[in-house]
Amino acid sequence: EVQLVESGGGLVQAGGFLRLSCAASGFTFDDYAIGWFRQAPGKEREGVSCMRISDGSTYYADSVKGRFTISSDNAKNLVYLQMNSLKPEDTANYYCVREGNCWSGEYDYWGQGTQVTVSS
Repeated sequence: EVQLVESGGGLVQAGGFLRLSCAASGFTFDDYAIGWFRQAPGKEREGVSCMRISDGSTYYADSVKGRFTISSDNAKNLVYLQMNSLKPEDTANYYCVREGNCWSGEYDYWGQGTQVTVSS
C-alpha cells in the first residue's frame, strides 16, 4: 500500500523556520518524484517544490526560491522541506505528493497534510 505521511508543521513567527518531513512507503522510492504542495483557505492549491528522486533534480516555485530547500534521505524514503524566513503568506496546509515526474500533473497519491501557520 502506497503511503505518504507528512510531519513537522506547526506555529511559527514570521522570519522563523520549520522543517517538514514526508515519509514514503509502499513503492520504489527512486522511480518517482515527490512534490510539496500547499493550500490555504480560499486559495488555489500551489506547487511549492519537487524533487526527482532518481537524480536529485529539484524545482521551486518563485514564491519560495531562496527560502525553501527540498532534500531527501533515500535510505529512509524520506523527503524534507526546509522552510526558512517564513512569511505569513506561507500559512497553509502542506501536502507531499507522489508524481511521475516533477510538475508533470501525474499525481496519484497524496499525504494527509500538515498545517503550517506563520504569525506576523
